[in-house]
Amino acid sequence: MVRIEGLRKNFGGFCALDGVDMHVPKGSVYGLVGPNGAGKSTLLRHIMGIYRQDAGSVLVEGVPVYENTEVKGKMIFISDDLFYFQQADTLEMKRFYQGIYPDFDGKTFEKLREVFKNIDVKCRIRKLSKGMQKQVSFWLALCCGPKLLVLDEPVDGLDPVMRRQIWSLIQEERNKCGTTVLISSHNLRELEEVCGHVGIMHQGKIQMERSLLELQGTVTKVQAAFRQGIPALPDGFEVLHMSNAGRVYTMIVKGSPAYARAGLGKLQPLFVDVLPLTLEEIFIYEMGGADYAVQEILL
Repeated sequence: MVRIEGLRKNFGGFCALDGVDMHVPKGSVYGLVGPNGAGKSTLLRHIMGIYRQDAGSVLVEGVPVYENTEVKGKMIFISDDLFYFQQADTLEMKRFYQGIYPDFDGKTFEKLREVFKNIDVKCRIRKLSKGMQKQVSFWLALCCGPKLLVLDEPVDGLDPVMRRQIWSLIQEERNKCGTTVLISSHNLRELEEVCGHVGIMHQGKIQMERSLLELQGTVTKVQAAFRQGIPALPDGFEVLHMSNAGRVYTMIVKGSPAYARAGLGKLQPLFVDVLPLTLEEIFIYEMGGADYAVQEILL
């Protein structure tokens, strides 16, 4: 659905994107994660055709997106910095969207009134709270039948009930229309629940891009106990983090669970146990190898 190769963008003397390569499969839910300043929002604006690249290519459904109104008519972008016309209410923005997006569905708009029933459709949107403004953006976006839905910190400012409702609506849209969803967020726990593919961005580059299942197979969390301290580890056995409580050692190991279990098995432990590893933990330890400040987490 989205293919980016060698994407570069400079703002004055600052390099925001430094040769980005990225592939978002059609029909997938792709999570884009990375520290502040990594270039995520700049990348999303290139995908939407807002920025023009200095070098490289940005293709959506195989065609360049910049200044391509036909492709943009199939895409929706919900950014963290929402924009609405100064005097517009929800009904006026609905008419505006109908004029831009040929697949806008008025029946879906009426159906979703029940979901967003707390919104006064005749109140100026700029007078609504940030959370309600965000709800309006989702309401309008889901009526457009987008082929590509791009979200930048999408549920920030929403209460837990509405957050779950929004994710449910997005999943329903994906199942119904085959919509491809690209999400940039710092809430890794939520991404883990909805995403099938993940890209980790750092210093203007995609450092790692895999399906979530593949990503979870590259780093393993294990506990092992030894009779008298931990013996010397096998050559090439890379431990990203280690802590211990008495004779029990908790390790984050580079490699699959089978690899970690086999490597530690050579040391004749009292036991070896593979523990669940969250996307948040994977992110912290992967970025720890890229001069990112590794934080202590509960192990």
